[in-house]
Amino acid sequence: MAGTRGQVSNDVNACVDEVIRRVGKNITLGLPLGLGKPVRFVNALYQRAKDDPEIRLHIVTALSLLAPKGSSSLEQRFLGPFVERLYGAIPELAYARDVSANRLPQNVQVSEFFFKAGSYLNNRSQQRHYVCTNYTHAVRDLMALGVNVVAQMVAPGEAHGQPGQVSLSCNPDLTLDLIPLLREREEAGTPVALVAELNRNLPWFGRDAAIGADRFDMVLDQPSSDYPLFSAPEMSVSPEDHLIGFYASALLKDGGTLQVGIGSLGAALVHSAILRHSHNQAWRALFDHLRVAEHFPVVTDVGGTCPFEQGLYGCSEMMVDGFLYLMEQGILHREVYDHAGLQALLNSGEITGQVSLATLDVLRREKLIDSPLRARDVRWLIRYGIFRDTVEFRGGRLCAGDQSVEGDLDDPEAREAIQTLILGDRLTGGIVMHGGFYVGPERFYQSLRELPDDQRARISMTSVNFINHLYDHRFGDQKLKAAQRVHGRFINSAMMYTLNGAGVSDGLEDGRVVSGVGGQYNFVAMAHELPGARSILTLRSTRQSHGKVLSNIVFNYGHCTIPRHLRDIVITEYGIADLRGQPDEQVYLRLIRIADSRFQQELLERAQKVGKVDSAFRLPASWCNNTPEAVRHAVSLSGDTGLFPPFPFGRDFTDEELTLGKALKELKAATSTRRGKLATLWQALRARDEEGRYGALLERMGLTSPSGFRDKLDRRLVIHGLQQLETPPDTGNSKP
Repeated sequence: MAGTRGQVSNDVNACVDEVIRRVGKNITLGLPLGLGKPVRFVNALYQRAKDDPEIRLHIVTALSLLAPKGSSSLEQRFLGPFVERLYGAIPELAYARDVSANRLPQNVQVSEFFFKAGSYLNNRSQQRHYVCTNYTHAVRDLMALGVNVVAQMVAPGEAHGQPGQVSLSCNPDLTLDLIPLLREREEAGTPVALVAELNRNLPWFGRDAAIGADRFDMVLDQPSSDYPLFSAPEMSVSPEDHLIGFYASALLKDGGTLQVGIGSLGAALVHSAILRHSHNQAWRALFDHLRVAEHFPVVTDVGGTCPFEQGLYGCSEMMVDGFLYLMEQGILHREVYDHAGLQALLNSGEITGQVSLATLDVLRREKLIDSPLRARDVRWLIRYGIFRDTVEFRGGRLCAGDQSVEGDLDDPEAREAIQTLILGDRLTGGIVMHGGFYVGPERFYQSLRELPDDQRARISMTSVNFINHLYDHRFGDQKLKAAQRVHGRFINSAMMYTLNGAGVSDGLEDGRVVSGVGGQYNFVAMAHELPGARSILTLRSTRQSHGKVLSNIVFNYGHCTIPRHLRDIVITEYGIADLRGQPDEQVYLRLIRIADSRFQQELLERAQKVGKVDSAFRLPASWCNNTPEAVRHAVSLSGDTGLFPPFPFGRDFTDEELTLGKALKELKAATSTRRGKLATLWQALRARDEEGRYGALLERMGLTSPSGFRDKLDRRLVIHGLQQLETPPDTGNSKP
C-alpha cells in the first residue's frame, strides 16, 4: 500500500497497520457525524489503541449513534427485544459505548461537536472535551486540532455504472472540504491517511458526492460483512407538535425554499405541508378555526394557504426523511440550476422549464449566449437541455444527424430549423434537494436505495459549507445561492426562548451541553441576509421536570444559542410570534401571547416590573385560552382522528410496544419525585391482573412468571402503569 492511493484490502487489521505506518502512533482521527462512521475500521483502530498504550488516539466527530440500553430494569426489559430487532445485526461503535460507560482508556480521547440531545449531560469527560463550533467552522476546527486520519463509510459505484468511483452518500458534508486540505497538509510534509470503508447497503448518490476511490489511500472492502445501516426510529408526534407544524406550514411560500431539522417537530411540519397540498379543505378548516390570518397576520405577508403549484426546493444540512415524502407528494419539485443568470430568469418568470425559441431570445437579450452561436454557447445550451444532447457544433454550424443549421438567431429559416431539429423539450439537470447528511428510519434508507435514477439525479448531497451559508464556495458563489434560495424558510427547534428574543437550543445555564449549535446559527444568520427569507424557531410551550410543568418561554436565562439581535419568528402550539424589527415591548408581548396561559400573568408582571411593558397593559381574553385542552380540541376539530396521527409516516414499534411505552412513560413521570415514587410503589404493590387482561403485554416484558423480588415488583409496576392508562389517577377509580 505504501506510496499509492485507492489500494483495496479485505483485512481491517492490515488497514490499521498501514495507517500507523503512515502517520505513526499519534493519531487524530476525524470521523463523519452520524451515519457515515466506518464501524469495522474504527472498532479495529480503537481496539489497537486499547491494546497498545503507546498509541495516542484522539477521535474528533459528532453524533456517535448508539442503540438505547435503558437505565432502569423496566426500560431494559422494554428495549431489549426492540433493540435486537432494529440493531441486532449492526456492529456497535465500541468507543461510543465506552464513552457512555465512562471507561475510555487513558490514551484515548473523544471530542464531539454535537451530541445526541441530552445523552452526555452527566458525562463529565464528554462535557470537558466538547468542541463548540458552528457546522460551517467544523472543517476549520478539525484541521486546527491536527486531524491526520479521516475515515468514512462509502457506497461503491460498480452497481451504478461508476467503476472506480465511490459515493460519500450520507456524509459529504465535511469530507468534501477536508480531503483537499489534508492533501495540502501532506504536500507540506505532514503524513496523513484517508480510509474508505465500502458498504453496499449505503444508498448511492452521484453529483458532488461521487468521487474517485483513489482520493482515499486505503479502501476496506469486505462484502460478506456489509452491515445494515443504523436507523433512527420515527418519533411520535403529539397534538402540540402537530399544531406547531401546522402553524409553520402556513408560513411556507409556494415557489420557496425549505430547511428543516430532525425530530417530531420537523415531522409535524412535513405532515401539515402535505395536508395543505393534498387535503387543502381540511387544512383550511383548521386554519379558519384558529383564526390564523386574524391573529397572526405574518402568514398573509410571507406564507400561503394554497397547494404548492410551483413547489418547494429543499436546501438543508440534514436531508430528513420528510423531504422524501414531500418529493413523493409532488411538493418538493421546484428545480434549481447551478447558473445564477439562468436561475434568476426562472425566478422572474422570463423563462420557464419549457424550452422554446423565446427561451433563446431571452438568453441572448441577457447576454448569456451570442448570435451567431459559438461553440461555448452550444456546449452551455446542451448542458441545460435547451439543445438536444445529440447536437454538435462543426464548422460554425449546428449539426443534428446529417442535417446542419446556421446558428444565426436573426435568420427566420435558421430559427425554424432550430425549433424543429435542435431545441430540447425541457431544461435538464435541475436539483430539488441539496443536503449535507442524512440519517433516518430503515424504510427511508430502503426508499433511497430504490429511487429511480431520474429522481436520484434531482438530489445533490454536497458540502455543508455550500448549504449553510452564503459565502462563495467552489460549488457555487453568493449570487448563485441567493438566486436559488428564494423565499427561504429555515425552520429549527429550540428548548426555550427568552422574552427579550434569545433562543436557547443547545445548552443549560450551568454550562452543560445538551446537544450543540450545529448549523442552527448558520441558518438563522442566513435568513437575515437573504432577501425574503425568514428564520423560524419552534418549541413546545411547556415541559415537565421533576413532576412540575414549566414554561419554555422564560423571562431570562443564563445561556443562549441565538442572540436576541437575530430574533425573527417563533412558533409554539399556541401561535406565531413575528419578532423581526419589533421594539422590545412588542417582542415581550408577542411571546407572552403564545405562552401557556398558566404562565402568562407571571411573565407579564416580570416584564412590567422592569419597565419593558406598560404597567397598564392587561392580558386580552383572546390570549387566555392557551391550554392543552384547546390544543386537543383543535386537532380533533375535523372529526377525523386520522388527520393528525401520532405516527404520520409509519413506526417501528408494535402495537404492544406503543401501549407499554406509554405506560412506562407515565410511570417515569409519576416517580420523578421522592413523594411520587413512594406513592407509585405503594399503589403498584396492590396491583393485580386477576382477569389476565395484560398477559400478552407482560409476556412481551418477560414478566409472565417473575422469580425474584425485583421481577415481581416490576410486574406489579407494569400492571399499575397499564391500569393508569385506562383510569387516570385523578379519577380515584383505579382498581387494586
